[in-house]
Amino acid sequence: MDSNVSRNFIEAFIDKDLEDGIYKNVHTRFPPEPNGYMHIGHAKAICIDFGMAEKYKGKCNLRFDDTDPSGEDIEYVEAIKEDIKWLGYDWEDRLFYASSYFQKLFECALELINKGKAYVCDLSPQEIKDYRGTITEPGKDSPYRLRSIKENLELFQQMKDGAFENGTRVLRAKIDMSSPNLNMRDPVLYRIQHTHHHTTGDDWCIYPLYDYAHPISDAIEGITHSLCSLEFEDHRPLYNWVLEHLEWENPPRQIEFARLELTNTVTQKRKLRKLIEDGIVEGWDDPRMPTLRGLRRRGYTPEAIKKFMELIGVSKSKSTVDSAMLEYCIREDLKLKEPRLMAVLKPLKVVITNYPEGQIEWLDAENNQENEALGKRKIPFGRELYIEREDFLEDPPKKYFRLSPGKEVRLKYAYFIQCHEVIKDDNGVVVEIRCTYDPETKSGTGFTGRKVKGTLHWVHAKESVKTSIRLYDYLFKEEQADSDGQAVFNSKSLEVLETCYVEPSIKNYKVGKRFQFLRHGYFIIDTKDSSSSHIVLNQIVSLRNTYKPNKK
Repeated sequence: MDSNVSRNFIEAFIDKDLEDGIYKNVHTRFPPEPNGYMHIGHAKAICIDFGMAEKYKGKCNLRFDDTDPSGEDIEYVEAIKEDIKWLGYDWEDRLFYASSYFQKLFECALELINKGKAYVCDLSPQEIKDYRGTITEPGKDSPYRLRSIKENLELFQQMKDGAFENGTRVLRAKIDMSSPNLNMRDPVLYRIQHTHHHTTGDDWCIYPLYDYAHPISDAIEGITHSLCSLEFEDHRPLYNWVLEHLEWENPPRQIEFARLELTNTVTQKRKLRKLIEDGIVEGWDDPRMPTLRGLRRRGYTPEAIKKFMELIGVSKSKSTVDSAMLEYCIREDLKLKEPRLMAVLKPLKVVITNYPEGQIEWLDAENNQENEALGKRKIPFGRELYIEREDFLEDPPKKYFRLSPGKEVRLKYAYFIQCHEVIKDDNGVVVEIRCTYDPETKSGTGFTGRKVKGTLHWVHAKESVKTSIRLYDYLFKEEQADSDGQAVFNSKSLEVLETCYVEPSIKNYKVGKRFQFLRHGYFIIDTKDSSSSHIVLNQIVSLRNTYKPNKK
């Protein structure tokens, strides 16, 4: 690579390895556990693993780490594959499963036993934890640590053959119970688990631990750079120990990067699952969820997510990224791509008393003022309209430029109107305003007369389409925690508006289509709840931008 090009620390490692001839090419892998759905944090790992392979014209495998069948399911396997494809990455013919290597992993365990580097331990899980010690105190040797190689081989074979119950025995590496790194204090390599596996069925009742299966799987596949999130940094000595004692030639290099943490949300699968179980969200694809399924249904694009990953960069420093940066990326991606329509979310009826009853006038409107290639459309104008309730005040403050009694405003793409009467219900709530229009002020006719400061969006009352619209806020309140140190749920994270009106051109679009609604933000026709008889729209993001990118 050009030495003048800015590199992140992973690229610096890779460049050095290639220059020194340690590896001839770059081969990475993305190793998800099929026990849940991918979230925005996984998207960072996907972009790094596949992105590095693309950058160096190498390869990236997709390998499912299916070594714990208790929570795994083929449903998650298919969902993960779908998410990766949606992001725009392709593993080609390199789809693998750690379970495909179970026989090889077993043989490697036998090799470690024969070398005196592994033993069968009868301590209970709690006893193993107690013997492990603490950060300040060394651990204690298991009383089974000195078993003979012959006895260990016999017991391990019996474990494989199903002779023992769950939790009664494990296979442990024999390393150093006084190591300052707790991961090196005789870690467990295999445990007994009489559980049906989604690919191997009931062939196995012992399953390898991730820290043991991962380095061997990488080595089998010829991975050169095993890119992991930062929590695996303390596990790297064990990764190297396994491959060193199995005498693997030219083993992979493990490199760790900081995982993605976002403000106002959580990404731990356990916490996300609890949100569903507690009925706080409707499922993994709830548009408030940080899952890729949720983001996709919300209306986020692969391009926006990739741009976000590019902006946050790759580092080893733990940090929390402002969610506003992700919102900025989707706005930037959509602002020139999508049409801009008019929608009234909280309607107030307007009657133009001097406009002919029953007459409909079709006006020209630009689909996107910043992208002429998107063309124009026709919008209906008539005697009865809807405007936003917040765009009218009976007793306005100074410098209020919207509609009020006696005040004149422009209707976008249409005419000037002036309010002359206010209709209220028995409770004093304004239910209708009556106005007159000036036919000489029609947009697009070169009118150069008097000026007005306020321009309102609107829709025709009878020709518009009634829709439901979901407005979203952050899932959690920022920098707040309950007694358990957990994020506090934002009870206002969802507002459902059942009576909204959108101009009729929306009927020309299918589910999954995105728009900008003038003054409101970006929306998508929901892919799950919309039907031919009723359109449901999800807010992707508002127009309010609090993130300011660095200008170079």
